[in-house]
Amino acid sequence: METALAGNIPYPSKMSAEAAMVRKALLERGLETPMIQNGLTRDEKYRRIVQSFTEITRTLGLDLNDDSLAETPHRIAKMYVDEIFSGLDYAQFPKISVIANKMQVEEMVQVDNIDVVSTCEHHFVTIDGLARVAYIPKDKVIGLSKINRIVRFFAQRPQVQERLTQQILVALQALLDTDDVAVTID
Repeated sequence: METALAGNIPYPSKMSAEAAMVRKALLERGLETPMIQNGLTRDEKYRRIVQSFTEITRTLGLDLNDDSLAETPHRIAKMYVDEIFSGLDYAQFPKISVIANKMQVEEMVQVDNIDVVSTCEHHFVTIDGLARVAYIPKDKVIGLSKINRIVRFFAQRPQVQERLTQQILVALQALLDTDDVAVTID
């Protein structure tokens, strides 16, 4: 049975405390990606996608006995589950070490030209762009590489640009405990 994910659904045990905090903040603001709890394991998702994509290729009249197409349903399943939609699994949320702002940094921290590659949730085609993320530190700071990883995590799910931008913003606000965060995607 499939049920809509809501704020009272327990967090998966493999989810880090940081991932749980981010997910909770997104749910509270109505910004979480629309998902259902289907109870499928990674391997079950993989098998179902192989079966479904096999049917799609047959429907299109493609010959899966041809050696150039034979493994395509498996390649698509692996790509969907382990790569381009891995951001649907909070167990894959990047390991984040937020540290105290002992240096008393007050200047804006900015990361430009972050490559964004995602999938349009309306047509399931690739969308790409460049993100710019900035924040003014208060009591906490985060490594610059972590910002890139957070952007990548949220891009690796079916998206619309507006939600993607807001998810990155809210994630950083929650992790850094500050509202002084800005995100743009061009």
